[in-house]
Amino acid sequence: MLFQSTRKHFIHKVIITSKVNHNRESKRLVSRMPSFDAIASEDNNNSTNGSTIVSILHFNDSYNVESRSVEPSGGAPRLVTAFNAHKHCDPLVLFSGDIMAPSIMSSFTKGEQMIPVLNALGVDCALFGNHEFDFGVPHLKTFVSQTHFPWVLSNVLDPETNRPMAGALVSHIIHRNGKKIGIIGLVEEQWLRDSIDEPYIYRDFVSEGKILAKHLKEEETVDFVIALTHMRWPNDCLLAQNVSEIDLILGGHDHDYQCRRVNNILCVKSGTDFRQFSKIDIEFIGSEKYEIKCKEISVNSFDFNEDRELKEELKKFTFAVESKMDIVLADVGSALDGRFGSIRQRETNLGNFVCDIVLATTGVDAVLLNSGTFRSDQIHTSGAFKVRDLVRILPMMDALVVLNITGRQLLRALECAVSQFAVLDGSFAQVSRIQFAFHPNKSVGNRVDVQSVRIGGQCLDLEKKYRLVTKDFLHRGKDGYNVLKECEVLLNEDQCCNLFALVKNYLESVANL
Repeated sequence: MLFQSTRKHFIHKVIITSKVNHNRESKRLVSRMPSFDAIASEDNNNSTNGSTIVSILHFNDSYNVESRSVEPSGGAPRLVTAFNAHKHCDPLVLFSGDIMAPSIMSSFTKGEQMIPVLNALGVDCALFGNHEFDFGVPHLKTFVSQTHFPWVLSNVLDPETNRPMAGALVSHIIHRNGKKIGIIGLVEEQWLRDSIDEPYIYRDFVSEGKILAKHLKEEETVDFVIALTHMRWPNDCLLAQNVSEIDLILGGHDHDYQCRRVNNILCVKSGTDFRQFSKIDIEFIGSEKYEIKCKEISVNSFDFNEDRELKEELKKFTFAVESKMDIVLADVGSALDGRFGSIRQRETNLGNFVCDIVLATTGVDAVLLNSGTFRSDQIHTSGAFKVRDLVRILPMMDALVVLNITGRQLLRALECAVSQFAVLDGSFAQVSRIQFAFHPNKSVGNRVDVQSVRIGGQCLDLEKKYRLVTKDFLHRGKDGYNVLKECEVLLNEDQCCNLFALVKNYLESVANL
C-alpha cells in the first residue's frame, strides 16, 4: 500500500506481507528532515552503500516464565535464545510494561523471578505497566533496584519528590554509535486509578508526550524519539494523532500482536507472554530517507531452544511452587473459556463457573466480578482441573466483600460494566443470579435495558436492597465502579474468604462437577 503523507516533508510507504511461522512484516519509507541524523548499527548484513541499520527488539505484557505445550510455546528461557540470535544486530531491547504479575509463580514470589529474566534479555530500557504496582510501590522500588537498566515513567509523579514513582526516570537517552535516541514512557490514567493506592500526580499523556518529545529533540538534540506506552489502542492512536514529534510508539497493555500506522507514525504492540516479539529495523538511506521494517517473530520451540543458564536459574523459583500446582481439584465436564476476547465482552462459562461457586458458597442475592479478575487468557480443557488452572485464572488472591446495594445502585453498576465494551476492558462484568441485556451502540450510562434486568429471575426493583458479593477492589471504586463506594458493607474483606481460597475450598469439597 502506498501512502502520501499530509505532513510536510514526509512520504511513507507501508507494505505488510505475511511470513511463515506467523511472522509478519511491515515497512515504512520516510523522507527525512534535514536535521534528522542516522542511528547506526554494527549489523551491515542488510545495508547497502550509503545506508545504516539500527535494530530494536520489543516485547510487552509477559507473565509466565514457563513455556506452553502449544505453539508458539514461548517461555522466558526460549525468548532469551531468540534475543541472543539477534545479538549480531546490536539491537536496542525495549519493554512496554507488565511482567511482575499476574502468574502462578508471582502469586508466591511477588514477581522476583522476573529479575533474572529481564537481566538475561539484556533490556536497555523499560516502562512500568499496571501490574508492576500489584505488590505496592515499596516492593516495586526494590524490584527496580535489582534490574540492570533504567525504567521510565514520564507522566506519573510522586507528590513528595515531584519525580517519577518507584525510582523511574522522566526520559532516557541511549547513545548508540555516536547518535542519541530519546525514550519516554507514557501511560493512561484509566489503569492508574485501579492500580496505585499511594498518592500520585498524573499528567496527560498527550500534552506531556509533546513537551518531552519536543524537549528531547530541541534541547537534548536527540536524533529519534521512541515512546514506550502502556495503554489501550484508542489512547495510543490519540497520542500518535496529536504528537508528531514522536517517531515510533511501542505499546503494551493490549495482548494481541498488531502494527498500525497512525498519522504517519508506526505503532506496535508485540503480543504477550514471551510468545511473540518485534524485530524493528530502521534503515537510513543516504541523508534523505529511512525505511522501517517491523517483523513479528513467534517464539516457537522448533525455532528456538530454551536458554539453559536462565532455565537453571529459574529452578529455584519453580521448585518452590511446582509441587503444589498439579494437585487435581476437580473434574470438569466442559472446556472453560477464559480468553480475554471472550470474557471481556460477553458471558462465558468460566465466568459463570466462578461466580456460581461464589453464589453457592455465600448464599447472597447476586454476585458481580469484573472480567479483569480472570487472568488466564486461554481455554481450559475439560477433564482434570488443577491448582495450576485455578492460579492461572485467579492469581491475585482478591479480597471479597458483601454489600447492601439498592436496585438503582445495581443498575448503575451494570452500566459501568458495559461502559468500556468496545475496548475489551477488564471492567466488563461476569455475574451470577443477574440477567440483563444492553445496547453497545448507545451512549455510556444508557446502555442497559432496564426492563431486561432480573435478579434471581425477578424484575429488578430499583428501591429494593440486595445482598451483593463483589471484590473489595470494586467496592473501592476501581475499574470505574464508583457507585459501589456508596453501598453499606455487610461483611468486609477481613470477614470474607478471598476469592482464590473460596473457589479452591469449594472445588476440594466436591468429587465431580
